[in-house]
Amino acid sequence: MHIENPHEKSVRQPAVAGMFYPADRHALQQMLTDMLSEAAVPASIDQQPVAIIAPHAGYIYSGPVAATVYRYLVPFKQRIKRVILLGPSHRVPLSGLAMSSASHFATPLGMIPIDTESYRKIADHPAVKLSDAAHSQEHSLEVHLPFLQMVLDDFVLVPLVVGDASKEQVASVLKALEPQADTLIVVSSDLSHYHDYRTAKQLDQQTSDAIAHLQPENIGYEDACGRNPVNGLLLLAKENHLHVQTVDLRNSGDTAGPRDRVVGYGAYLFH
Repeated sequence: MHIENPHEKSVRQPAVAGMFYPADRHALQQMLTDMLSEAAVPASIDQQPVAIIAPHAGYIYSGPVAATVYRYLVPFKQRIKRVILLGPSHRVPLSGLAMSSASHFATPLGMIPIDTESYRKIADHPAVKLSDAAHSQEHSLEVHLPFLQMVLDDFVLVPLVVGDASKEQVASVLKALEPQADTLIVVSSDLSHYHDYRTAKQLDQQTSDAIAHLQPENIGYEDACGRNPVNGLLLLAKENHLHVQTVDLRNSGDTAGPRDRVVGYGAYLFH
């Protein structure tokens, strides 16, 4: 499989700037600053997170929840140099996991270089393919990029759109990427969709408990739109005896939406 030469610059442009989050650089910076400053100041943590799970809706809905977990990364901003970002495919039918041929991903805050060396490690993995179509309009990865740019210093990105893939396949790809001390895994997922507020709270609590107890077998199709990358991360976490900290659990009825049809959001740290 051909991996883009790092000297050949091709840029994946923002697809949902101006819709899911502000397209203006200064407005976006201000919105992120406000959400991060309003997030509860975390208690001191000694260990750098290995991974996080955070939601991916429009910022007015899920941004406050995402900010609660991104706030934890600030003390480690100079240590995290590589981000492996996985999110579900919303736009394109996809089997397995998809890489991008782009050399950079752009946001209104600037460009993030793609770690082509990491891509080479998984280029021949049977569950991995190259698909720019899977990336071009996908918001599940894009909405995390400005948060990462705000809370980290310079880093390289390994973006992977996850389609129909088993938890074993996702965990296998993550292991092949050989996460080191400078690596953060970010999994993008919302929780339940379009239930009334009370029902959603009950369903999302069950899903949240499954995440906290590393039980991928208890997270089904309707429980989380990013269930495939989530479940792959949970399998990897179980194998490596990681501890999960639930940072936030709310829904759009708590943030900016009505309560008759809500979307659930959770934020989690893996140590």
